[in-house]
Amino acid sequence: MSKDKKPAILSRMPLLATLVVGLAGGVLISNYTILGENLDFRSGSDRKAEKEILYWVAPMDPSFRRDEPGKSPMGMDLVPVYAEEQKEPEILYWVAPMDPSYRRDEPGKSPMGMDLVPVYAQAGADSDAVHVSSAVEQSLGVRTSKAERRSLWRNVEATGYVGFDESLVSQINLRTEGWIERLLIKNEGERVKKGQLLFEIYSPQIVNAQKEYVQAKRRNDARMMAASEEKLLALGMVQADIKRLAKTSKVTNTVQVLAPQDGIVTSLNVREGIFVKPATDIMSLVDLSSVWLQAEVFESQTDWVTESQSAEARLNYLPGEIFSGRVDYIYPVLDPKTRTLQVRLRFDNPNERLKPNMYARVTIFGKSHPGALSIPREALIRGQDVDRVVVALGDGSYTVHEVMSGIESGNWVEIVAGLDEGDEVVTSAQFLIDSEASLAGSIQRLDANRINENKAKEHQTVFGNGIVKAVDVKARRMRVSHGPIQALGWAPMTMEFDVLPGTDLETINIGQSIHFSLGQSKVGDYVIEVIHQPEPAGIDVGSMDEDVTEEGGHDHQQEGTS
Repeated sequence: MSKDKKPAILSRMPLLATLVVGLAGGVLISNYTILGENLDFRSGSDRKAEKEILYWVAPMDPSFRRDEPGKSPMGMDLVPVYAEEQKEPEILYWVAPMDPSYRRDEPGKSPMGMDLVPVYAQAGADSDAVHVSSAVEQSLGVRTSKAERRSLWRNVEATGYVGFDESLVSQINLRTEGWIERLLIKNEGERVKKGQLLFEIYSPQIVNAQKEYVQAKRRNDARMMAASEEKLLALGMVQADIKRLAKTSKVTNTVQVLAPQDGIVTSLNVREGIFVKPATDIMSLVDLSSVWLQAEVFESQTDWVTESQSAEARLNYLPGEIFSGRVDYIYPVLDPKTRTLQVRLRFDNPNERLKPNMYARVTIFGKSHPGALSIPREALIRGQDVDRVVVALGDGSYTVHEVMSGIESGNWVEIVAGLDEGDEVVTSAQFLIDSEASLAGSIQRLDANRINENKAKEHQTVFGNGIVKAVDVKARRMRVSHGPIQALGWAPMTMEFDVLPGTDLETINIGQSIHFSLGQSKVGDYVIEVIHQPEPAGIDVGSMDEDVTEEGGHDHQQEGTS
């Protein structure tokens, strides 16, 4: 190489070195970027830290979790749960979905082969509350109902059979022997009116007694006439026939027998021409305008029933129909076989819709408790010394309250103390939650002050407005179609009330608007104490019998219901 070329080559060396160093640096930076090195030269506070993944869960079932990506039982990709998105609460223990009493300290399987579910500790939660996860709530089917105020009666549910009102039954017998000459009643079931001719009888004794009376009259023997008249009456001859005999002095061979009351013939044991004696049961008459219903009450409920209490009857052949009556008599002897007490109820039966021997379901209304705080009966947990209910606080939190229970009425039970109006009580799965609360010692005890406050609210007078539908001055009862009475929890309905003395029912007219006050009687029914008359109606007063409709106007019946 010539000397002239060397200086040129040497002069180019710094340029070549610079190019080589630049290429090497670029390759190194590229390699570091590919390898994932952080070459961000910004300050550490500006760097974005990568999110920490806690675990992976199924999109449709958050209780299904894994430590790495995968598929859910439904075939969907698991999704990550990050530390900064969800702070995992502390797991207290693991329980079986269908049996929360089965618990373990770590995940596993229940005796039914199901995955155990966690129960978490909730920060800041009520220390007296029991906490249940939503998954457990759904598995158990927890249901709740509000504690509300309503009118309750200590109802007695019973069954019975319709029978004759025995005070309206007449048995036709003779006081002498003879032959039935003419029989006007041919069949059982025929209707008769009071004073209607039933049959004519020929009796030699009655004929001889008539002759004695005529002879005494001809002799003008007053003492003999009086004795003969008494004999005729004793033999069954009516006063009208004796007066006719005294007027005409003509002896009749046959004597007429008249119906002593309205009714139907329930038995007919003779035919025309038959010979009868005083012991012969000729026929029976019964008036069905009123009937008895013989009901049987359980031994444990005998103290709940008193005479004059209101009652309702329902029959299978008349669905929706309700008949109103009252307790007429309580029999003094208990049936030794069935251990039940027989109670006789009396029902008016103007249309004869209640047929003797019909089966009926009976409700006897005991003393009323207006505005009683009540809950469904299934929500109450009975205990040996104290009763309890489970109260839902929301968000899976529950507390158990000791309560004092009162009367039971149908599907409701009164709570005297231990709850407030509006509390959400658990009506299903409450026994499991109660067991959990018992273990945790988080049962709220009864407060004696609240018990005294509730007792002080009893025995109150309430007021209402309504329109008079019927008035029975003699029985001092009236039927009123009243509006809602909030103090008793009554909706608008038509009811019958007894009226206390001191109110002149003669001045009350049908169709008149009234303002009245109600108070409880000794048997628990509400009676009208005072009546105010804001506006006269100008309609004549009628009796309740004249204004009876098929709706019956029974106690506790809503307007428009039969």
